Formats: sequence, C-alpha cells, structure tokens
Amino acid sequence: MANISSIGFGSGVLTSDLVDQLVAAERKPATERLDFNQQKTEALISAYGALKSAITELRLPLRQLSSADNLKAFSGTSSHDGVEVSVDSTKASRGSYSVTVDSLAQAQSLASATFADTDTTAVGNGTLTITVGGQSKTLTIDSSNNTLQGLADEINEAGIGATAGVIDTGNGYRLVLSSEDTGVDNAISISVSDDDGNDSDNSGLSQFAFDGVTSNLAETVAAKDAVIQVNGISIQRSNNNFDNVIEGVSLTAKEEGITSTIQVTQDTGAVADRVQSFVDKYNSLQSAIKSLAGYNAETGRGGLLSGDSTVRTVQNQLRNMLTDVVPGLSGASVRSLADVGITTNYETGALDFDRAKFTDQLKANPDDVTALFAEQGRASDSQIEFLSSSVDTKAGNYSVYISQLATQGSLQGANVGAGSVTIDADNDQLTFVVDGATTASIQLTAGTYTREELAAEIQAQLNDNAALGSDGRSVTVEFDAVNGVLSFTSGSFGSDSNVSLTGVDTNSAATLGLSVATGTAGKDVAGTIGGQVATGEGQVLFVEGNGSAAGLQVQVTGGTTGGRGSINYIQGIADRAVGLITDIVGADGALDNRTGGLQDKLDDIAEERERFEARMEAYRERLVAQFSAADSLIARLNSTLDFVSQQLAALAPQNNRDN
Repeated sequence: MANISSIGFGSGVLTSDLVDQLVAAERKPATERLDFNQQKTEALISAYGALKSAITELRLPLRQLSSADNLKAFSGTSSHDGVEVSVDSTKASRGSYSVTVDSLAQAQSLASATFADTDTTAVGNGTLTITVGGQSKTLTIDSSNNTLQGLADEINEAGIGATAGVIDTGNGYRLVLSSEDTGVDNAISISVSDDDGNDSDNSGLSQFAFDGVTSNLAETVAAKDAVIQVNGISIQRSNNNFDNVIEGVSLTAKEEGITSTIQVTQDTGAVADRVQSFVDKYNSLQSAIKSLAGYNAETGRGGLLSGDSTVRTVQNQLRNMLTDVVPGLSGASVRSLADVGITTNYETGALDFDRAKFTDQLKANPDDVTALFAEQGRASDSQIEFLSSSVDTKAGNYSVYISQLATQGSLQGANVGAGSVTIDADNDQLTFVVDGATTASIQLTAGTYTREELAAEIQAQLNDNAALGSDGRSVTVEFDAVNGVLSFTSGSFGSDSNVSLTGVDTNSAATLGLSVATGTAGKDVAGTIGGQVATGEGQVLFVEGNGSAAGLQVQVTGGTTGGRGSINYIQGIADRAVGLITDIVGADGALDNRTGGLQDKLDDIAEERERFEARMEAYRERLVAQFSAADSLIARLNSTLDFVSQQLAALAPQNNRDN
C-alpha cells in the first residue's frame, strides 16, 4: 500500500481521509451487490437443506411400510399365566389354540450315600464313565482324587453336561450330581470299572454306579421332558420352550396342570400406526414446501423457492406416485391409497387418513394391502416362491420356465445283505464330509441292529453332531431294503450339495457296505424368468444383468420341468417411494445438483470479492499516487508563490522611495 501519511501537507485538501472516502464510494455499490448475492445464495442453500431434511424424514416411515413383514403385524395372548406366548409376525397367521401343560421339564439329580468327610476318606479307585446327552467321558480315579470333593472336582472339570457338589446333611456328607440341561435325553448315566474287581456292588468306586442296570446312587429328581397338548395333540420337548409348534408362535410352559387359550390375531393397530406416521411426515413435507415455495397473500410475497422447478418436480413426482393405481393391482380389491382411506385434501395438498377404513381393508384384503405398500411376487405355481428383487427390477408379469430342477447330493453304500449287523470296535467309527465343507465324525453305539435300526442309529449320531449343527447342515440316512444299501442325502440342494465318506473302520466295508467314497453332487435349478436366462444356486433361480426382470429371485421347491406359469411382481407405493426419495436426496440427486450449483456460485462470489479487493487496492494506490503528485505540485507552487511574494515585498519599499 502506498504511503499516504504526507498527503495534504502541500494543499491541506488532498488528505488520506479524502482517499478513504473516494475508495469507500467506489466500493459501496459492488460490495452491496456481492453481499446481496451471497446472502441470497446462502439462504437458498439453507432452504434446499430444509427441504432435503423434510424429504429424508419421509423416507423412514415409507421404508417401514415397504417391508411386507411390517404389514403382517400379529400379536398373541394367553388366557393363563402358566403359558407365555410370543409371535413372529413374518410367519404367524390368525388362529385360536387350546394348550394344556401336562408336565414341566426337569433336570435329573442324583445323590450318593453318606460319607464321614469330604476330603479324607477314600471312596475307591478305578474309572467312571459319565454319559450325558449322548456324550461320554471317562474319568480316572486314584489316590490323587478319590474323595468326595475329588470326585466333584473331576466331574465339574470334565465339561460333560453335569455338575457335582458335596452337601453337608448334618449327619454326614453326600455327593450330588445334576444335569445342566433338562429333559430325559440329558439324564446322567455312570458306569464304573472298579479296581476291586466288582463293578456293581455297594463298596469302593462301584457305589457311584448308575447305568440303568445298577443304581447305587439315589435319584432325588427324575429327568423329565415337558409335555403339552395343543388342540389335543401331545407334544414333547426336553425343555419348557416350544418354538414353532404353531408356525410363527413360541410357547413357554410355566405351570403344570393348566389349560390356556392362545389367541393369535392381526395387530391392525400397529400397522395403522405405521401408516399414520407416513401420513404425518408427508404432511410435514407439504408444510415445508408451502413455507419455502408458497405464496403469502397477506404479504404479497413468495417463499425463497417460489416458482422453483426442482421443488415442483419433486412435489409432482411424489404426488403422482401416491395417487396412481399400483401396477399389477388394477383388478384387485385394493388398487390405490384412496381404497384404504388415504386421500388428498385438494385445498391444502395434505393427506387425510381414515384409520377405520384402513383397518377394515387390512382385515378383509391383507395380501392386497401388503402389495399396495410393499413389493410382492405372486407366483401362479404353488411350488415357486418369490424371494426378492433389486432396484433394477420392473413391475410386471414374468413367465417362468424350468429346464432343470435342483437336486440333493447323495452317497450310497454297497449291498451287503439285509440281515442284522453287530457294531463293535472294528466298525463303529465313520467320518463324513458334508457339502464339501463340514467334517462330521461319529461313533456308533455298540450292539446288534437290524439294518433299519442301524440307519436310525447313524441318523441319531449325525443329528447330534456339533459340527453339523453349528454349520447348519444335515444328512438324511435311510436303508433301501430293495437294494440292500444304506443311503445318505444332504439336506441342501445344488452343486455344492454332497455327502462323502472320508474315514471308516477296518470292517465297515464288509459289515456295513461303507467304504471311503465321494458321493454324487447335486444339481442347481436352471431355467428362464421372463424369457431371460436365469442363474441357479440350489433351489434359487435369479436373473442377473439387464432387462425388466433383472434382480428377480424365486425359489423352486419342486414340480416338473417345462413351463411353470408366471410370477406377477408388484412394486408397492412405499417401495417405489423409497427409491424415488433416495434418488432425490442421494448423491447426484436433484437437490444435491441444485445445492452444488449454488455452492459453485458462492465460490464464484468469493473469487469475485478477491478480484474486486485487488482492484480497490490498485484504485487506492492510483489515488495516492495522483494525490501525492498533485500535492507536491501545489507545494512547489506555494513555494514559488512565497518566493514571488517575498520578492515583490522587497521591491515595494524601493518603489516607494523612487516615487
């Protein structure tokens, strides 16, 4: 910046204050214009932000209504506290059931005879083999642990599903064992190998035998299953929880000897609440639009977004979507929101909600009401089930053609006859690999079996296998009496489905017909949907790529190859509206594009300010230079004036004398 501190010394007029005033006068119009444009642009960005927030708020209730599960709300009641009920709305249906609790599940408890102390008196040496819930463990008892407390510690550390402790009866000490889980299948069995040579007498280690033949322990509480009757049908479980005995309904028995009426009803009030939330949010959006883009007759002024094409487009898109007949429902009992009591108030643009009409329609036409809001696929073939779609799937009716049904992987043994077979140490170990992923090793219980009983024993061992259970895999075992072979079938379908034997005993081939072998893999379903080639994974058939059916997934559970009718894909209002709102408020959506343009304008204003400030600085420097030059000239003129004045003054006396 030029030094202007000396301005005015020559003239007394061309001062720095005058420079400031001239610069300020030059700055004012441009500054006011830039300030106005910036404030207006910032106000528009804020207005679009408020609109975006209101639209986003509408998405949550619509997203809830776009899920078919949220339109199937069911609740359950029990007439007696002795039975508790919970309901999974995705699976339940209306119904009334009479439930009688015959017995509650119990965990078994066993008690030993009385001993004088807990940690001094030896109770015998040998081994105890404890079996609980199909799992066994052998404990070695010697001088290091052959006391009551030593036995209790060994049992607790074994992790076998039973716990032990020593109690003081007041007249001595007793060892108490309890099953960790309830039910008959979790009863405790203890077999003994006593060093004294007698495994069943009431002395030494054999006094703890309890194996179904020898009962030297007292059963203080018997293992018992829970038993209930549902509409007269007896059902048994190892615990008091009865899940999905009635589909989608879980029962918990609390009290024996009571009868309760279980009512499963559709909770129309919960669904109506979700619809009311949608109506409220939509009306809030309309209020926001009115405030931002409406016209105020009293003030004669419009809102910041009055006449904005983006706002009109958003409003019209939502309004049209909410008032149109849903494609695919033109012939249904429910076709539009008006049919379920949701109408537009043409004076205000808000939605009015007739709750009573909605609940009546939900009770009378639940499938149509569900399709009105959520996506739904209606297959004409009962063995084809709609699973899901994608954002690319278009509403419409699509033909289904199946060229190959899904199959399960399987393995067959060799024919070694249909006679009974004895299981011993030479043929009791089998190792399977199921679906190429899970290894399951089992040990068969020694004994003599018919071939059907052998299949049942292998099935029971596989059902109890922890590895299969944790991976959600299963195998079905059968004896084919016609061909005299054991067969194993995977519980899954498709090319990944298989059953292989990777380990057998030395005598398994000869007695069981089972050798190390790889089974036959299953096949994936194949076919077309809407004329588009679909990809199969197990029983699931889905369309990839482009086209109207892209993303459509169905499950083919059986039937035949060939034409299998069609699937009518209906995209409900809420489902479509969620997609529309996501497009509007998402990246590269209409609002982001609009605010992005405004942000660019703010950046332009900021750059223009910088350029303007540079011009003002140059203008100030130019004024200073001009004023400084003028002031310097004035100073010189003043100096000349002073000199001339002095000379004239000096000449004046001489002129006077000459006169």
